[in-house]
Amino acid sequence: RHLSRETLGVGYHVPPSHESEIIGGNEADPHSRPYMAYLFINTDWGSEFACGGFLIRDNVVMTAAHCNCKVAHIHVSLGAHNISADEWDRQVIRVRRRIPHPEYDAETLHNDIMLLQLEEKANLSCEVGPIRLAHRAVKKGAVCSVAGWGGTEPWAGSPTSSVLLEAKLKVMGDELCSRHGEGYRSSMMICAGDPEEGKDTWQGDSGGPLVCNGKAQGIVSYGNEEMSPSGVYTNVIHYLPWIRKMLNKLDM
Repeated sequence: RHLSRETLGVGYHVPPSHESEIIGGNEADPHSRPYMAYLFINTDWGSEFACGGFLIRDNVVMTAAHCNCKVAHIHVSLGAHNISADEWDRQVIRVRRRIPHPEYDAETLHNDIMLLQLEEKANLSCEVGPIRLAHRAVKKGAVCSVAGWGGTEPWAGSPTSSVLLEAKLKVMGDELCSRHGEGYRSSMMICAGDPEEGKDTWQGDSGGPLVCNGKAQGIVSYGNEEMSPSGVYTNVIHYLPWIRKMLNKLDM
């Protein structure tokens, strides 16, 4: 599937069947989410696609492992609001090292988490800053939020947003989450959406954060092909030991 980025003069290809978008969202206040990252990804075969991500340290971005698809190199844009505009406070930094989870499974999307070490530290400011990771499980019914620049309508190839959009979602229980199939694992995944409002993440925002109580609780992983009212998120808490281990290695 191809998403047209006419304002950027380039077409971005999103990895198939793992797509996600902000549906039914509203424009976020500029720079109200200083941790948001926009990933410009160049592939080995010369094409480009985009993913979301979020800053967790001044030189580390967290995203989804499925964004590591035949990647040649990645540039991370921080401090962005309108990705088609020339914003003075935006920082674009190349990725030095990609660290996908060693047990990531491209078929089931288990362990869909990756760390990106930046070539240089971001300049922290009101527009650019890290988000803290959650350390407590989120309860069913909790209201969380997602944000991103993906498509805005529930069909493949729908127009994408130049400005950062956000939407509130409810964390759902296992009875609804099980609709995502046998691959759904409640220990390592979270599902969230709003069946009454039609808000979900579906296309273009893979790797962005599910934010609950001001902390990163999940990572946008995938949506249901049949447009289930919920999306699936990698459960950050499940991976805290691995995250700490990798961050400690980067400090050495």
